[in-house]
Amino acid sequence: MKLIFRQTKFNRYSITALLSAVASKIDFVEIVVAEKIEEILNATDEGFVAYSFMSFDLPWVSQEIKLLKSKGYTLLAGGPHATARPNECLKLGFDHVFTGDGEENLIKFLMGERRPIFDGINNRVDLNEYPPFSVELARFMPIEITRGCPFNCGYCETSLVAGRTVRHRSVEQIVYYCQLGMKKGRYVARFITPNAFGYGSKDGVTPNVETIESLLFNLRKIGMREVYFGTFPSDVRPESVNDEIMNVVKKYVDNRSIIVGAQSGSDRILRLLNRGHTKDDVLNAAETILNHGFVPHIDLIFGFPFETDEDREETVQFMEKLVQMGCKIHAHSFLPLPGTSLESVGSAHLPDWLKKKLSKFASEGKLNGYWQKQEYMSRSLFSEMSHNPS
Repeated sequence: MKLIFRQTKFNRYSITALLSAVASKIDFVEIVVAEKIEEILNATDEGFVAYSFMSFDLPWVSQEIKLLKSKGYTLLAGGPHATARPNECLKLGFDHVFTGDGEENLIKFLMGERRPIFDGINNRVDLNEYPPFSVELARFMPIEITRGCPFNCGYCETSLVAGRTVRHRSVEQIVYYCQLGMKKGRYVARFITPNAFGYGSKDGVTPNVETIESLLFNLRKIGMREVYFGTFPSDVRPESVNDEIMNVVKKYVDNRSIIVGAQSGSDRILRLLNRGHTKDDVLNAAETILNHGFVPHIDLIFGFPFETDEDREETVQFMEKLVQMGCKIHAHSFLPLPGTSLESVGSAHLPDWLKKKLSKFASEGKLNGYWQKQEYMSRSLFSEMSHNPS
């Protein structure tokens, strides 16, 4: 039996998690990773082809599915778009769709279970039952230490795809797999989590300082040369930042920046987004991070269709204050992602004066991010989804 994963630069982590799960439980499946459709066509004219993709991938995925369907392949869909639009994926030509957590259901499928839609939303997995990467297949990635987010922010698919109940991988398992990775020359520890400072907590927000220190201490104890926590590819919520957690983190980590999800400088917008914090929480977090010798990198989203000029001015003033404090800004444009409460509000709109302001900050080295490309993606995505409603 052959299982072919279609890999892109955007789904490498999710593909690695899934193939690692399969390889750990089943020994009769040949796993192939294809970075181009030609590699699928050259691999075999039989077997299962699995796609994990986001909504803005839909145009090219649709074209590939038409070709593969005409060749007789059995096609599997998972990831954010499949979770938000399972029936659309079936109409598109996929034979089986996997929503939410994919590990257990994919294994069930390979063991012979068949159904159009496999429910990984109501049937969540325990992270400790599956490896974070595969040493045997030489597939490595930052370790996912927490899955799930309780906040259900209006623009974000995380709560839909990963669930609203936080689930943590144990310190013991994280350390064990880091030791395995070190035997293969992997001496840098990075992590995937919705909120790094929420690791080990019951609510995903309040820092479990003892558990976090246990993790970081033990990683250093086994000889991990570099440890990055609270930075790429994860961030922290502003209300999770306090002196106690910063005192612990700075003893062990190599990163000198902390990424903070702020998203807006308007409290009205933050309420509409269901963020659960205020702009003052962000300012307090930034000040605390700076006081401990780190540079805060603040995520902000621009272009919400329901923003007023007053909201925009407020966010710009907020951004200017953060920069004056010594922060860096990471700018995004709003994306109307399917499955979120804001999927139908429209596409991102940034007035010219705001674009000039962001460009000026970027030219001065105070701001980065793909907000310009995302504004275009937002329009394309909204148009595509409007023509293909759920």
